[in-house]
Amino acid sequence: MKKIFLFSAIIGLSFSCAKKVGEENKAPKQEESKPARVVGGDSDAHGCKASAGYTWSALKNECVRLFEVGTKLAHAEDGKTYSTVAYVIFDGNKAELFLDTQKEPILLERKAEGDSWTKDDYQLIPWKGYVLKKNGKIIYTGE
Repeated sequence: MKKIFLFSAIIGLSFSCAKKVGEENKAPKQEESKPARVVGGDSDAHGCKASAGYTWSALKNECVRLFEVGTKLAHAEDGKTYSTVAYVIFDGNKAELFLDTQKEPILLERKAEGDSWTKDDYQLIPWKGYVLKKNGKIIYTGE
């Protein structure tokens, strides 16, 4: 009786293993091929990876993280229900201004230390931190 039971168990296991191996050998179904999305594969023309927080600084001539090297300017209180920020990077008598409303940064210059940085209708004034004006209207402030 023990021999018959043992023989039955061996035969049953053999068939179950053969079925499992047979299923593995079947050709996998063809799935739609989707282009692989590479994380961090979003380099710009200068090689800066926006997904990692980098953007190109013409003033520094390198990829920078604005929140690490820039000075943060908050949107001036004007009754709007949203808030935005701008960043400024300083280098001597030059300042590079990054606004959310501009695709390209704005390079500002000043004549001497203590003066304000200007370009066209933008003026960055060093007063109780910094004040950014456009056409004489305060649009951003920061420390």
